[in-house]
Amino acid sequence: MIGRVARGRNTMVFATPRIIVALILREIGTSYGRSPGGYIWALAEPVLGIALLTAIFSIGFRMPPLGNNFPIFYATGLLPFLMFVDLSNKVAQAINYSKQLLAYPRVTFVDAILGRFILNFLTQLLVGFIVLSWIIFLFDTRAAINASDIVSALTMIAALSLGVGVFNCFMMSMFQVWQRVYGICTRPLLLLSGVIFLYETIPEPYRSYLWFNPLIHVVGRVRSGFYHNYDVPYVSSAYVYAVAAILGLFGLVLLRRYHRDILER
Repeated sequence: MIGRVARGRNTMVFATPRIIVALILREIGTSYGRSPGGYIWALAEPVLGIALLTAIFSIGFRMPPLGNNFPIFYATGLLPFLMFVDLSNKVAQAINYSKQLLAYPRVTFVDAILGRFILNFLTQLLVGFIVLSWIIFLFDTRAAINASDIVSALTMIAALSLGVGVFNCFMMSMFQVWQRVYGICTRPLLLLSGVIFLYETIPEPYRSYLWFNPLIHVVGRVRSGFYHNYDVPYVSSAYVYAVAAILGLFGLVLLRRYHRDILER
């Protein structure tokens, strides 16, 4: 009898990791297994897109605001921005994507969110590694990589993407119009997140306003990981984590309260 109880407890402990792995494999099969090249094309498409944009901007901006190479400057701003956009959007659609599976009692909305988040975070990591490796290989970037700053930046991106994604998962699942409202409100983010400029070059009072954009902190931390002489005293990891925690916890509370209503819609 005791053995059965113990086995039952072990089954419950390891159920969620197995479910998350199963959801990841399902998404790989459904999202990447239906097109020629599958997962390889999913990696190649953003890599080629970023490379093209980098080449175009390099022609117009010979000397970057930081360092001596525009491709590495642009990539260190664009890659974290695109990682946030992709991860937060994928997490936001987690319930809609796995709605049929959530009918099973052992599959929860947390499993669906974590499955999508883990797969796409690893995908974006690989994309970033490929792009930056090729830029460093092809150009004389003189990059001095600081691993601790890069890891710190990736942790900030992961937390912020998950927090915003969980909040939007409720909002977009509950209110269809929110997807359009959010898209309109965040459209200027590419220009307001320090992708093609430095935070220090913005005059006051606009610089103080931009400080409240958490992506400014993320991009600054990423760049400090590639430019050893770039000091970023304005970056506040605590602020980014606070924004992520508030939105994420608020989203989780709302999803826990209303996820059944969302599934029945």
